[in-house]
Amino acid sequence: MSKYKNSQLAVARLFIKLLQRSLNLHNIAIDEELNKKEKLPQDVKEGHFAVFAANGEVPKRFVVDLCYLTNAAFLRLLEQAGEEYGFHQKGVLKIPCQAEELEKILQDSKES
Repeated sequence: MSKYKNSQLAVARLFIKLLQRSLNLHNIAIDEELNKKEKLPQDVKEGHFAVFAANGEVPKRFVVDLCYLTNAAFLRLLEQAGEEYGFHQKGVLKIPCQAEELEKILQDSKES
């Protein structure tokens, strides 16, 4: 396996761990919120997570399948998010890109 593939896998594993940790903390907050609202967003199904493309006037929300955590272009966006916002974001993950850029990455991956 090449060094590039090894580093991609290492980055993917790091982000999966961070996402799991974030989701665990988020689940605690959700449980507390459920006691108030008793309703979760129906569009975030098992095996998915929500992100905001937040580099525009109005952030746009996306529900992303976990399989994108192995997509090189998406991983680059996650690295940028870590650099810009840190790894301790609460709630929905913000990604520093235009909505159109994230849409293109998600669409290109579906076509592959």
